[in-house]
Amino acid sequence: MIYEQREANQLAPYAVCSANSLGRRYPEKEHDYRTCFQRDRDRIVHAEAFRRLEYKTQVFVTGSGDYYRTRLTHTLEVSQIARTLARVLCINEDLTEALALAHDLGHPPFGHTGERVLNKLLGDDLCFEHNAQALRILDCLESRYPDFPGLNLTAELRRGVLKNKKPYKGTINSLANNLSIEAQVVDIADEITYTSHDLDDGISAGFLDPEDILQVTLWRESHEIVQGRNAGLDKKCTWFQVIIAVINTQVTDVLNETRKRLDNNDGQCLDNMVDYSDVMSVKLHEAKDFLFAQLYRHPKVMRASSHCHTVLSRLLEYYHQNVDQLPLSFQKRIETDGLSRSVADYISGMTDRFAQKDYQRLFGF
Repeated sequence: MIYEQREANQLAPYAVCSANSLGRRYPEKEHDYRTCFQRDRDRIVHAEAFRRLEYKTQVFVTGSGDYYRTRLTHTLEVSQIARTLARVLCINEDLTEALALAHDLGHPPFGHTGERVLNKLLGDDLCFEHNAQALRILDCLESRYPDFPGLNLTAELRRGVLKNKKPYKGTINSLANNLSIEAQVVDIADEITYTSHDLDDGISAGFLDPEDILQVTLWRESHEIVQGRNAGLDKKCTWFQVIIAVINTQVTDVLNETRKRLDNNDGQCLDNMVDYSDVMSVKLHEAKDFLFAQLYRHPKVMRASSHCHTVLSRLLEYYHQNVDQLPLSFQKRIETDGLSRSVADYISGMTDRFAQKDYQRLFGF
C-alpha cells in the first residue's frame, strides 16, 4: 500500500509504522487504501461513545454556558496539538490522531466527579477508571459489526488508550508493555490543553481574577510576551492571545526536550521520551496548583459537583435495585459481566443532560 511505503520512507525510526502493527484481536482483511490506524481513527469517530462526548463535562457541567468546553471540544483540541507534535517529530500522525480522539471515551457524566463517584461506589474489587473504561468501550460495549464485539482496534491503539493504567479484571490483555511515542505525545497534548483552555474557561466564567493569574509564572511570562508584541489590545483579545502564547510555549518546550531525549536514546527503551524540560515542569506544577485551588475547587464548581454526586449515587442505587429498568442490552450483560459492572457501564455512558433528566424522571426533582 502506498501509505505504508510513505511511512517507511518518511517516519522516524522510533515511530510506529502501520505495516508493523501487532494487529487486531479478530483477524480482518486489510483495507485497499486505508492503513490500519486510519481505520482505527474512522471507527472511533463513528462510535456512539465519541458522539456522546459533546454533552459530557470538561470543567463546567454541560448546559451551564454555551461557550464552555465540553469533553468533545477538549478532545478536538487535544487532537490538534497532538497532530502538530507528531508531524514535527516525524511519528505516525494517523495513530496519534486516533489515540487523541479516543483518549477520553471512558469518562462518565460530570467529568472527574463522576469518575470518583463510580469508583467509590463500585469499591476496590471492581473500581472505575476512565482509561480502563475507554478500553472496555472499544473492546466490548460498542456494537457495530456482526463478526466481533467492540470495534476490533489495533493493539497499538488499545495499548495507548489504556496508557499506564491497569485493565479491568477479565479484560483480554494482549498488549505491548512499552507506551509508544505516539501515545506519549497524546498524553502530554492532553496536559497542554487543559492547563491552557481550562484557564480560558475560568476567565470567561469570571471565576479567576486576572491579577491573581498574573502571579503564576507561566501565564505572567506569556502575558508579557503578548503585551510586548501587541500593546493596546482590549482585555478579551489580550487573554485570547495569552492562551495562544501559553500553548506555543509548552509545545516548543516539549519538542526541544523530546528531541534531546530521543537523540541521547540508545533505541532500546522509549519510555518517558516525551516530556517537558525541568524548568517548564516547575512552571506547570505551579499553574496546576493554581487551577486546582482557584478553579476546580471554586465554590460554584464544588456546588455543581455535589449535585452531580447525588445524581449518580442515586441512579446507581436505583438500577442495582431495579434491574428490569436497565436497557435490554445491559441486562443481557449481567450474566457474563456481573450486575455492578453492567450498571456502571450504563450510567457511565450517559451524557450529563441524560443523567439529569433520568434523575428527574425517577425522583421528581
